[in-house]
Amino acid sequence: MIDRYTRPAMGRIFSEAHRYELWLDVELAMCEAREAAGPVPPGTAAGIRSRARVSPERVAEIEAVTRHDVIAFLTAVAESVGPDSRFLHWGMTSSDLLDTALSLQLREAGELLVTGAQALLKAFAEKANEHRRTVMVGRTHGMHAEPTTLGLKLLGFYDSLRADLERLDRAVRRISAGKFSGAVGTLAQLSPELEEDACRRLGLVPAPVATQVISRDRHAEFLGSLALMAATLERFALEIRHLQRSEVAEVEEPFGKGQKGSSAMPHKRNPIVSERICGLSRLMRANAQVGLENIALWHERDISHSSAERVVLPDSCIALDYMLHISLELARGMVVRAERMKQNLDSSRGLVFSEAVLLALVDTGITREEAYALVQACAMKTLEDGSTFLQNLEASSEVTRRLPPERLRKCFELEHALRHIDAIFHRVLG
Repeated sequence: MIDRYTRPAMGRIFSEAHRYELWLDVELAMCEAREAAGPVPPGTAAGIRSRARVSPERVAEIEAVTRHDVIAFLTAVAESVGPDSRFLHWGMTSSDLLDTALSLQLREAGELLVTGAQALLKAFAEKANEHRRTVMVGRTHGMHAEPTTLGLKLLGFYDSLRADLERLDRAVRRISAGKFSGAVGTLAQLSPELEEDACRRLGLVPAPVATQVISRDRHAEFLGSLALMAATLERFALEIRHLQRSEVAEVEEPFGKGQKGSSAMPHKRNPIVSERICGLSRLMRANAQVGLENIALWHERDISHSSAERVVLPDSCIALDYMLHISLELARGMVVRAERMKQNLDSSRGLVFSEAVLLALVDTGITREEAYALVQACAMKTLEDGSTFLQNLEASSEVTRRLPPERLRKCFELEHALRHIDAIFHRVLG
């Protein structure tokens, strides 16, 4: 991922230096397990850890010759460790090291993402409660539909993100698996007990069964959970983009002092943060597709997954970390124009209450088809001549002989339309 979207903490997790730190941890976990079991002299693992020096530059130099990253790493470690390096990688294959360290890396990244999502979830809850009664028009197909509130809209984002968090938490647990089962997963050189001990030392569980690699359905699940969370952020961002349009102007992104919107048009205040979230979400979906493609490998494995994973796994974690960060800033800082919301709601001249009128007519005993025709005729007239919906209903003898004025006007009560908002909030937030 480019530096523009890489935040320091997540960037460090996917740095070359940290990757080699994790590789050393994995190698030493098995060394410690074998030391505890007897084949390795006491104190060997601690001695290796104290002496081991791994320079990414040196590993790169060796890899330029060997064209094998694990061998290059082990050779670089041996240069600083000396003869005790023979106790490293004993009975292991490259994927034992790579897959187990990758699990550690993704667990770290996943935990950081969970923290970021929890902060955004809290912000959604706070903003939803703040605007529980901030009335606005709901839109379907981009057209005015019925009254709603900004708080209810934000509550929907909260509920989706909460589900995303549950999925991500499950995916992090699933990805927290290691393997030391060897070239084709048979534990031919080590043992189940050693594998379990080494994984325990790393805070992982052993993959119950593996080929040369851990099954990639775990990685696909991880990428899928990230893509789903990104889609929720996109849903939020897309809503802000629509509400910020000049002719709507109900919600805006924060616009800082000194910020510029356009190189040509000084008046512009563009929803650039929301657009960035939407753009990065496309990347997340594409990366999730790569995760699915990586599941089917030849026999006990090939390495067609490896090159793709080196891109999509870091990029997805880094991108989502950034998306969560800017979504939090957007949620906390969005500018709400409640008066404009009321103006837009009123601009339909009462049409947003058409369903209430329809149902009131049905309750008088006529068929739904008859009621629909009466209401639609008055609605179309409202759209065409600039009159109000209530005026046209009151001018219709077919309507007024069924609905007295008091009953008809009751259909236009805003509080009645929103009377269950608190119950929905209670259902979601408790």
